[in-house]
Formats: sequence, C-alpha cells, structure tokens
Amino acid sequence: MFEVVKRLLVGRPLRSARLGETLLPKRLALPVFCSDPISSVAYATEQIVLALAAGGVAALRLTPWVGVAVAALLIVVVTSYRQTCYAYPNGGGAFVVSRDNLGESAALVAASALLVDYVMTVAVSIVSGVVAITSALRSLAPHAVALSVAFVLVLALANLRGTKESGRVFAVPTYGFIGLTLLMFLIGAIRGLGGTLPPAETAAQPLPPTTAFGGIFTLLLLLRAFASGCTALTGVEAISNGVPAFRKPKSRNAALTLSAMGAIAIVMFGGITALAVTLHAHANPDGNPSVISQIAGSVFGAGSPLFYLYQAATAAILVLAANTAFNGFPVLASILGRNRYLPRQLHNRGDRLVFSNGILLLAAAAAALIIGFDANIDKLIQLYILGVFTSFTLSQFGMVKHWHRELATGPDPRQRRRIRRAQATNLVGALVTAVVLVVVFATKIEHGAWLAVAAMIVLFFLMRAINRYYARVSAEVAPDQTPLTLPASVHAVVLISRLHKPALRALAFAKATRPDVLEALTLATDDEETRELRRTWEQHEITVPLKVLEAPYRDLLRPLLDYIRRLRRDQPRAVIAVYIPEYVTTRWWQTLLHNQSALRIKARLLFTPGVIVINVPYQLGVASQGWLGNDQLRTTR
Repeated sequence: MFEVVKRLLVGRPLRSARLGETLLPKRLALPVFCSDPISSVAYATEQIVLALAAGGVAALRLTPWVGVAVAALLIVVVTSYRQTCYAYPNGGGAFVVSRDNLGESAALVAASALLVDYVMTVAVSIVSGVVAITSALRSLAPHAVALSVAFVLVLALANLRGTKESGRVFAVPTYGFIGLTLLMFLIGAIRGLGGTLPPAETAAQPLPPTTAFGGIFTLLLLLRAFASGCTALTGVEAISNGVPAFRKPKSRNAALTLSAMGAIAIVMFGGITALAVTLHAHANPDGNPSVISQIAGSVFGAGSPLFYLYQAATAAILVLAANTAFNGFPVLASILGRNRYLPRQLHNRGDRLVFSNGILLLAAAAAALIIGFDANIDKLIQLYILGVFTSFTLSQFGMVKHWHRELATGPDPRQRRRIRRAQATNLVGALVTAVVLVVVFATKIEHGAWLAVAAMIVLFFLMRAINRYYARVSAEVAPDQTPLTLPASVHAVVLISRLHKPALRALAFAKATRPDVLEALTLATDDEETRELRRTWEQHEITVPLKVLEAPYRDLLRPLLDYIRRLRRDQPRAVIAVYIPEYVTTRWWQTLLHNQSALRIKARLLFTPGVIVINVPYQLGVASQGWLGNDQLRTTR
C-alpha cells in the first residue's frame, strides 16, 4: 500500500543514467533558483517602511535613499557571485569556496549560516505568502499556521518529484508575478499622471511624533531600515550552489540566469518602493494588510479582479520562493554529507534523482519553526538574513584568495588583467557585505537574531563532531597489515520455541554451515510446552542436541544472555553464531498478531561482542519456501 501511494505522489523511479535529462534550461532555472530573490521585493520595501516609521513622517521620506542603497548592494553581490559560478562550476557556493581558500573552520561557519538561512527562507517565504492570502481573505487569518505548514508539505512533495518537474510547475506563477508587477507599474504610472491614483489604505494612519528625529537616532534608524531592506538579497547565492543543475555550458548559463535575476529584482524592488512612497503606504507590525497589497489595491482597485489576481500571484511567488531553499539546502547537505560533516544519508539521491532526505529534513525544520513562531512574519523576519550575509562575506573573501592563487601561477598578461578585475570585484563585494553583516548583527541581535546565531553555533559544533566520529570509525575499521585470522571454532546455537517448519529451516541452515559445535536451545517458560517440545524432538529423531534453559520469571532475554556470556567466557577465541527463526509477514495486520520476540532477542544480541546473529526468515502465506522444499525433516537428521 505504501509503495502504491508513494508512486502516485512522487512518480516512478528514474534510472541513474537519466540524470542528464533533469538538467535545467535557463527559462526553468530562473523560477527554480531565483524565486526567492524575486519574491523578496514583495516584503523588502515593507520592512524598510516599517523600520523608518519609528521616526515619523520625516524619516519615511528617506525610504527612496535606503532603497537605492539596497539596490546598489544587490548589484555588487550579483556581480561577485557571477565570478563564483565561473570559478567553481561544480557548485557548493560559500562552503566549497571557503573550504578551498579559508580553511575548515570558515567553511563550516559558511555552511551552518547557509543551512540556517535556507530553513529561514522556507519559513519566511511561506508565512509571507500566507500573509498575502489573509490580506485579501482576512477570515483566514486565524488559520495562518495550518495554511503555512500545508504549503511546506506541498512544496516538499513537489520537489520530491524532481527538479525539472517542479521547475515546470513553478514557472507559471513566477513569470505571472513578474508580468503582473510590471503591469501594476504601468497602470500606476498612467493613473498617477492622470491624477486618479488614490492613496494607500493606511496613508491616513497616525505615525509617532518626529521630535526625536535627527543626529545619532537618524543614523541608527537608517541602519536598521537598511538591514531590514537587505532581505531583498536572500537567495542570491542559490545559483552558485546549484551550477551543476544547469545545462551545458553550465557556468555561463548560471551566470546569465544570475544576471537576469538581478535585473528583474532591482526593477521590481525599485518600482514597488517608488509606489509605496508615492501612495504614502505604511506598514503594520503584523504585516496585515501588507504594503504590496495596499499598492495593488490603490492601482488596480480594491476588490477588482486584477487585485485578487495579483494577490494570488503574490501569494504564489512568496510561497514558491521557498523552492529556492528546497533546491539549495539538499544540494549543500549532500556536499556536506559527502565530506562527512553531516550524515551520509543526505548525500544519496532518491527515486527521482533528487536528494530526498535533504528535502524532508528541510521541510520538517521549517514546519517546526513556523509552528514555534506562530506564523508571525515580524518575529521570523528578525532571524533572517544574518546567515545570508555571513555566507556572502566568507564566500567573497574566499574568492579574493582564490584569484590571488591564480595570479601566483603566472598567467599571461591578458588573463592577469581579467583575474585582477575579478579579484577587485570580489574584494568590493567582500568589504561591502562585511559592513552590512556588522550592521545587520548590531541592529537585529536584540530583536531575536541571536536565535539564528545560536543555531549556527550549534550546527558548527555538530558538524565538527560528526566529522570526528566518521574519522574515528574509518580509523577503527580500516584494514591493517595483520593477516586474515580465522576463528578458533564456531559454536552454533539455534533458538527453538517449538518444533515447526521455521525451526527446522533454521536447523537445516545451521547444519549446512558445518559449525564445530551445533546445539538447539529453548527457554522453559511453561513446563507443559517444554515437555511437548522434548517429546516431538525425540519423535522426529532430530540428531541436534536440545538444551533447555530455565526461565522461571518468563524473561527470555536474561537467561539467554547469561548463557551466551558463559560460552564466551569458556571459549574466548570462538565465534558464537546464534540462528533465529523468524516469521516474515506479508500483511501489515499480521505483525499485530505476533509478539516479535525474535526482534527483541536480535536487538540485544547485536550489542554482545563475539556474537554473530543470523536471521532465518520464514515467509508466512508463501507456498514455496525455496531451498528447503519438502525435505526439511531429512536435512536436519
């Protein structure tokens, strides 16, 4: 049943040879990798306005200048990451760049920052999308948490079906949002020139007094607004992480897609900011109604079909922005798993050639975060972007060192000039993002960003611990120079509860392995059953000796473990092989009708040194039991 449901939801498994068919053209890579930075324009302006509102009307007049600073930073970061796409065509982004150029510690800081950022991206994007929905349909506001978690599950399922399939699904809402936003700019400009553009819904909303405006207060306010507006840069690094997912030429296609994303994001962010200033839109701490919904209501007319269509498109792109993380997180987790900083299971591809374990882990972490913060966008946004700029800064400083090493190889003058230009670009990016990181840390740490820092620290030490564990295991199991040593003897013990086909099958298999000592063992929990077993044993003339262990407290494990330990003590160089006949059920409900004693015994014996546990399965409801056939009695004699 599980397999049928899985195939209906996820689809048929794909052969490894078809991996090339899952590579993305630029038109699909844009919605897959860039939905986060494109969608960030829907709430970046709102965060700027919300921060500046503390300074009153005078402070709000500085909104355009803060917007210009954010747009300039976006240009610098996009240009810098284009260099990374060319220099590291195998992907990995900040982690790989930092590992190769700055060392393990810097690489793990970058990786922990990115992992936290990806989880935050899913939570913030989806909650923002739900805010867009509840701004249009306010009766749904009490169900924000349930809606958010449901969207996380839907996105996880879509990504489990494969990157290319999810790209096709997400292309329509992504391009639809871009088109409708540009249409909103056009209509807004026409109505503004004609004098028919009404102010925003919150234009008359009272603001705090402006008596404190000026001096250090203004500077701090601007810094906080700038830090909040930098949410527009989230997700920029996803393309550099996912270069291998592009069609050839991979680096060039990734760089072109990154440039297209930057241009679209700057145009949309600038337009929304200009409209917000023109319409005097104010932001509410709870995000409802959102600034972008107020703009759409003024431009399209609140309650008009275009307004609801735009709200639907905004909600869709905000929810689908989480897809950037659903593509970036599993790839990064796979690279970390391959390098033994995370569990190796995260490195494996699933049925649909995607990193399924990473997708499920990300979905679980994001859902827990949404529930923990009650789907409150204002609280979640404070934890955001700190990890983004940590990885930005480390990646760009790593690229500066990368180009320094390239210059040391003595390239020709033409290549040297190109490398120096690239190095200068990354140096500017490193310095700017480092300054922004300090600003973000200083302005957001008291508002809850310390939780993101704590999560990054925990991940850092966790990855180091996992790496040390794998190193110890590798050293422990590595073959040494000593010759292969055979056990002095093999003492085989077949566990018997009653004489039936599964027991006879286990006896036959144990005898076929030709151990030095072979005995059957039963535990006497019921005198009558023990007598019946002895009688049938003699009746069938089983030549294997039957040993009975007393179990007066009806506990199977204690007498058995004591007996096995005695054998180990008396024969320290022998291998004790314990054969356990076990029912294998073919229906789920059959499991409920058996006491699973074989599982309990096996679980305890696996932790006993010098003991090998051999399961001998018997498939219930299967006519032919394979090699044993109908000669089970003869083969045990």
